[in-house]
Amino acid sequence: MKRGATISGRPELRTSYRADMALLNSRPKRLGAGVILAAALAAPFLITDALLAIAALACAAAIGAIGLNLVSGYAGQVSLGHAFFIGAGAFTAAALTGDPGESVYGLGLQWIVAVPAAGLVAAVLGFLVSPIASRFRGLYLAIATLGLVFLGEHILDNWRSLTGGAGAGRRGVIAEIGGVRLDQPTEVAGLVLTTSQQLYLLALVLLVVLAVLARNLARSAVGRAFEAIRDRDIAAEVMGVRLGRHKMIAFTLSSFYAGVSGAVYYTVINQINPESFNLLLSVQFIAMVLIGGIATISGSIMGAFFITFLPRITRELPAIVPFLTAEPTLRDGALLTVFQLEAILYGVLIVGFLILEPRGLYGLWVRVRNYWKGWPFTY
Repeated sequence: MKRGATISGRPELRTSYRADMALLNSRPKRLGAGVILAAALAAPFLITDALLAIAALACAAAIGAIGLNLVSGYAGQVSLGHAFFIGAGAFTAAALTGDPGESVYGLGLQWIVAVPAAGLVAAVLGFLVSPIASRFRGLYLAIATLGLVFLGEHILDNWRSLTGGAGAGRRGVIAEIGGVRLDQPTEVAGLVLTTSQQLYLLALVLLVVLAVLARNLARSAVGRAFEAIRDRDIAAEVMGVRLGRHKMIAFTLSSFYAGVSGAVYYTVINQINPESFNLLLSVQFIAMVLIGGIATISGSIMGAFFITFLPRITRELPAIVPFLTAEPTLRDGALLTVFQLEAILYGVLIVGFLILEPRGLYGLWVRVRNYWKGWPFTY
């Protein structure tokens, strides 16, 4: 007996392609998504402002990780130039929201205008790069996109009227919506929200919206074309997939997400330095994608939160590990700084997950879920 698009008593046996491709196509998925969203909304009132600030950064980083996963995980185009587009978005938003009287560019626009504009500027840059990038593949594409990082570093270091120059930088993106400054405590319906609470909720809303859009894109004809290009581009072209057009779409969308990520990230930090947008930043986002899970939106979010909260753990280690120091340089017989340890951990975690669990944290979750679905029977 049928009930809707499923068989009565067999909720996972679907009778239509549309039901199978639904965003949340089972009751456990809908329940799980609801619980996670409820917990995320309750977090500002349950944890400290210090942790909330890190969570807001994680939400912003997750947006950038989703963008990188679209081009590298779904479309199979290896990109090491993500830091370039993040920097473009960050400085665009900072210039649009900055005070007109500053020594660097400032137009005093609203945050709600500056963030989409930051994404669009980064998207235009990605669109301009895509014809060149689409001619390469594999290692050659990685090297070509790596050149963007060094080019971006040079431009940002020397464009002092926009960036403030190396070592100085400029004030970060100013969050002002409808005349309300979110970098100051605000009263809403009799409840006073701190700066960290407001910025976290703002970043969370953007993350949810952009994650749903990316997931819907992955389920669309464009998303399936991305996967065909990733798996075998020659076969995809034979089947009628236009390689150049879809690679251009992948790079443009990825750059848009990176630009928005940069704008939101530096809204929370409130200070931008040109030297921040280097190769290490690109490696961090690659680590988020590989550790979280390639070609999964959920994995991108998991990886972003894991990598963003990792420094919170390593900064506590000098108190219990004698050969570590929290200082930027080695002293007092220390063998490593926490910053060097973090760089080492990125490499170790990337290699470890590639060897032991290529599907990342999302793959671990799938293993646990499948185990309990079959419990007490194991195979």
